[in-house]
Amino acid sequence: MVAVFQIQRRGGTYATPLWDVLEYLTLFGIVLLHEFGHALACRSVGGRAEQIVLWPLGGVAYVQPPQRPGATLWSIAAGPLVNVVLLVILTGLLLVLGVTGWSRGLPDAQKYLLMVWLINLVLLVFNVLPIYPLDGGQILRSVLWFFLGPARSLLVATMVGFAGVALLIGLAIHWSSLWVGILAAFVLMNCWRGWQQARALLRLARIPRHRDFACPSCRSAPPLGPWRVCDGCGMSFDPFAAGGVCPQCGLTFPVTRCVDCGAASPLTAWAQPPVTRL
Repeated sequence: MVAVFQIQRRGGTYATPLWDVLEYLTLFGIVLLHEFGHALACRSVGGRAEQIVLWPLGGVAYVQPPQRPGATLWSIAAGPLVNVVLLVILTGLLLVLGVTGWSRGLPDAQKYLLMVWLINLVLLVFNVLPIYPLDGGQILRSVLWFFLGPARSLLVATMVGFAGVALLIGLAIHWSSLWVGILAAFVLMNCWRGWQQARALLRLARIPRHRDFACPSCRSAPPLGPWRVCDGCGMSFDPFAAGGVCPQCGLTFPVTRCVDCGAASPLTAWAQPPVTRL
């Protein structure tokens, strides 16, 4: 329904509506390539990326990079970099059309390439805005992570994101745009979720930690105290103090999941010097 509405709204630009259909399909082709940039970059640093969703407002790549600032930065920045590469390619094609004179014989092709060039540029500029959870906001968070840690960097990025939401709401009202309003609501929802996650990370950072263990994935120390719940008897216990064995029923847990990054690793792999994370 959205596709039909958008194509009809663009009617009259070309000599035949087939070019409008091609333009709309190309838009989502660009979005798909952008999301594949995220996914492939995430996999290249050892993360997980198994799902890409396209919807009327664009696309989302569900990526889970290792909880390191460099890995996260590359996984996010790779998406806009795809648009940069496409911008260079499209600019080259337009120059070829102009120099060879083909643009005079193929006016619709020139209009199509110009529109695709503009769409790609708008997507690039919009995505790098420092508004969380857009790519620019997540890039800001990843850069700040090097200096502030995962919790405070996320807190700052979401605060900037809330300011961006206010701007989007103002634009939606000024332009009387339903789509910008829906986008503002989507960004606001994710900003609020990021804000809550940042506060949870800050609370988690204040919990006393084991000094002789570290997560093999993110290198953070596990918390002290009975935070692990036994699947057999329901008793809470400290898996590191108990050696991975429930003190009440004797059930063994050879694998332990990190409370910071969520990675599951054998208990024996945790015996490494931890890194302090805030």
